[in-house]
This record gives sequence, structure tokens and C-alpha cells, in this order.
Amino acid sequence: MEPAYFARFQPGMRRILFLACFCPSVLVAQSTFVPLNEAYYHTVDRYEVKSGQLSPHIFTGMKPYKRSDIVAFTDSANRAGLFTSPSDRFNLEYLQNDNWEWARPETSDSRKPILKHFYKKKSDFLFVDEDPDFDLHVNPVLYVGAGSDSQSDDLLFVNTRGAELRGMLDRKLGFYMFVAENQVRLPAYISRTVTRNPALGYYPVLPHEGYWKPFKGNQGYDFFHTRGYISFEATRHLNLQFGHDRFFIGNGQRSLILSDNAPPALFLKGNAKVWKLNYMFLINRMYGDVNRVAAGSSKRGRYPDKYVAFHQLSVNLGKKLNVSLFESVVFNSTDSSTFELSYLNPVIFYRAIEHQAGSLDNVMLGADFKWNAFKGVSVYGQFVLDEFLFKHIKERNGWWANKWALQLGVKYIDAFGVSNLDLQGEMNIVRPYTYSHYTQYGSYSHYLQPLAHPLGANFREAIGVVRYQPLPRLSLTGKMFVIQVGRDNVQNVSWGSDIIKNYTLRERDFNNTIAQGNRNNIMMMNVTASWQLKHNVFIDATATIRNSESAVDAYNYNSTITSLALRWNIAQRLYEF
Repeated sequence: MEPAYFARFQPGMRRILFLACFCPSVLVAQSTFVPLNEAYYHTVDRYEVKSGQLSPHIFTGMKPYKRSDIVAFTDSANRAGLFTSPSDRFNLEYLQNDNWEWARPETSDSRKPILKHFYKKKSDFLFVDEDPDFDLHVNPVLYVGAGSDSQSDDLLFVNTRGAELRGMLDRKLGFYMFVAENQVRLPAYISRTVTRNPALGYYPVLPHEGYWKPFKGNQGYDFFHTRGYISFEATRHLNLQFGHDRFFIGNGQRSLILSDNAPPALFLKGNAKVWKLNYMFLINRMYGDVNRVAAGSSKRGRYPDKYVAFHQLSVNLGKKLNVSLFESVVFNSTDSSTFELSYLNPVIFYRAIEHQAGSLDNVMLGADFKWNAFKGVSVYGQFVLDEFLFKHIKERNGWWANKWALQLGVKYIDAFGVSNLDLQGEMNIVRPYTYSHYTQYGSYSHYLQPLAHPLGANFREAIGVVRYQPLPRLSLTGKMFVIQVGRDNVQNVSWGSDIIKNYTLRERDFNNTIAQGNRNNIMMMNVTASWQLKHNVFIDATATIRNSESAVDAYNYNSTITSLALRWNIAQRLYEF
């Protein structure tokens, strides 16, 4: 790569590109990663919980997983006799076929390929596996569906077309690409959040996506979605990744540390897995100027950069308990006039760097744990510490800057002895003003969307999930969300829910409580029946009831939503807030 090419990037990003390109050249066998997909990852994780022990192959608190690790895990789980029911054996075959380049199962071959060349393997439209130095998998992507919303007379729809490509070169370099063109008309409770009204915490952004354009006379949204990366093993235990994607930290339905709520972002990631340890370093380039992000408009101009860096150390303590410690920092060269090179150090405390440099960047610390208490039962949780003074905690005076978030949950696999009936309960609590900052670049967000929980802060939430697979191809999922969140209704005042707002706009310094401000009570229930016609071809029937009550009319409305969709090589889109 010539120096002239690097000149096209800002100084901070040039340094990240340099690290990604001029890495160690001694590489070993490589694997790509399975894209984030809630249903897929539950299928994998349930067997670790069912075993009652931690797996040496996957650290479930850091997603996505490598395909080779999933195969190693399912092989060991199969030897342990965990795939007992017909649905379990179907899941084993599905996971092996989906990652056949590592599993090499006999079941991966199609009985009747199309025109002798297409779908020779059940999971791949087209593949190349003749040369041991080159592996390629190409698949179409399709998501089409329609539905109704009691809050709107217009037909809801989704129309996604695209392609997915992955492979390996010389068994050393892995690569992945996903590209899709989308047109959607979403339920009213989602569309209202796209309306530009910062006083209500609404910004011109489409949930989970980046830039969008109006479609069908402002009744729908048109957007392009892309993800991709290269991945290689610097040593037997060290994996390096560079690309454009998103991640999920934790074992819950939500993550209070890092979730896939915000759009994909440019990243450089290093992950070392050895013995009972897993250490991750991640740095992202994101966007976040409140005054200049103009999604859905004709406004032109580059959005200012911000950077988010993470460290996470995860350790298995014995055979049942995993504990992780993490730290993150949000920083921006515009605030300090220089890119802080010290944050590129993968093994040092960010708080120490921040103090030494005289910086006031947004640093957070926290922990994540999982305890496989018994066979079929797992307890998990997270704790995030944004800022605090012990003096004010001891006095219990509701000081605004005692900012923290807490998660606690439990999973019960094959509940009450019923095969493939899985239950999950989860509680999330986030104090007001957590994740926020005093600058427009320092909030824990990307493209005006929270990096952790979609509700931002200043809420309490209880979640119940029931998953049942009565037949191998049929999966039933029911979810219930009970939420209390404190909203704003004035632009220049913050009660602590909208993390994009400057926390200097806070209403008061003391006597702050969770869900303060304009109380919004939300109860959301949805049920999905998903039938797998062919490998990675699904028909989804979904019904949702969402009741929202508040003294502020903008938050006070009820919805009943139904939809039917066909998915092909893509995860179900979820708007659970």
C-alpha cells in the first residue's frame, strides 16, 4: 500500500490502517465469524448451559464467534451426549452444515443440486473448495414481508435484496462481505423516533442503521447496509480483524456494555485466547456530531469522527464461573486537537492515560459474569460504572454523577424437563445521565444511537423470554418487556434518559432517581413462529402488542402489529424498545 493512499484518511485512521496492514506475516489457519443473529446464537449457547460447564472453545460473553470454534464446541457437545431430542439433532446437523468447511459432515451435500452447479451444498448457493489454498462461499440475501399496524392505515413492508460472501485465502486470511439494498415501512412507534425532535430524544436516524433516504413520499425509508472485514491469525492464539461491523458483549437479551443497537462502524480488533483467558482490544471510528448528522436529508458534508476503544479481559474460574472486566473510552481529536495515540495501547488502563494527559474523555469501567450453576441453569449479569463519588453514594443523596448500570439474568434450558423449552428472565437498571457527556462527541453513542441499551439511560426494565422448538423446523418465541423510563419534553432540559444531550443541561444536582422526569410506562409483548423451509430459509409470522402510557402525548399510544415475512440468509430485524 503506497503512502499516497494513506493520505486519503485522517491522521488517526491512518495509524489504525497502518497497524492493520503491517502486522506479523507468520499466520496460521483462519476462520471467519458467524454474523450476529439472536436466534442462531441462542441455538449455540443453549448447549453450553445445558452441559452445566464452561466451554474451552467459546467465550460466550464476546460475540460474534468464529465458525471453527462453533464446530469445535458442537463436536465436544455431541461427544458429551447433549443433542438428545429430534430438535437437538436437527440443530447439530444445521450448525455443522452451516459451517461445513470446518465440520465436513456428510449431511452437507445436497441431494439434487440446481443445474449441477448451484446448491451442491445445502448452505451455499455457490462455493469453491477445489483448491486447498482458496475457499469461497456466495449466497443471496432476501427479506420480504408485509404487515399491519393499528396506528397506521398504510401497509407495513420490508424489501431487502443483497448478497453475502465469505472465504479464506491460503487458509491464513479470512474475508467476509455483506451488502443489501433496503426499502421498509415501519410501525408508527418506530417511525415517530425518526422525526427530528431533540426535545423528546428523537433524532433523524433509523434504528440500527446509518444514512437513509425517504421512500414512497416520506412514508418509508430507503437505505444501504454493508458489513465486511478481513481476519487473520497473527499467532496460534492471537486473532486480528479489520473492517466494518458491530459486536455484542454479554450473555443477556440486552447488553449494557456494547450491543448491536447502533449501526456498523469501522474497527480494528485484536483477540487473544489462551488457557482460560480471553483478552480483547477493540477500537472503532464512529460518528457523532449532533448538529451535523443529517440522515434523511440532502445535506452534504463529512460527519466529524469520534473514536471508541475497549479492553476486555475474560477468565474462566474453574468449570462453571466466567468473570470479565472491561474498560472503554470515547474520545475525539476535535476536542483535544490531536489523536490520542496512548489509547491505541492494548494493555493499559484508560483512566490512567486520561489523567496523565489532562484529558476529560468519557471513560467507563465495568464487569460481566456468567455462572453455569447447574446443568441447564445459568446466571449472568453486568455492572457498568461511568462515574461516582463514594461520599455521595454513602449519603444516598441522589447525586447526578453517581452513574451506573446493572443487569442480572437467568437462563433455564429444557425447562421443567421439557425438551427444547428454554426460559430466560432479565432485569436491567440504568441510572440517569449514565453514558452521557458534556461534549457533543463524548456520549456513548454512534450516529446518534446508544452503543449499549436502545433506551439510553434513566430506566428500569424487566424481560421474560420463552423459546420452544416443538418440531425440528419450527421455533416459537415469546417475549415480554415491562419498562419504566423517564423522558424529556423540553429541548434544553435533561432528566437523564437522552444520552445525546449534554449532561450540563441536567434539571438538578441531587435527589435524582431512576425513571425521573416524565414517566413513560411501556409494556411490549411479541410472539414469533418461525419455520425453516430449507437451510437458512425462514418464514416468520409475528404478532406484537405495545402499550405506552405517559402524561406527554408524544409517548402515549398503543399499537397492535402483525407481519408475515420470508427471510433468506439474514437475521430477523428486531425493534424491541
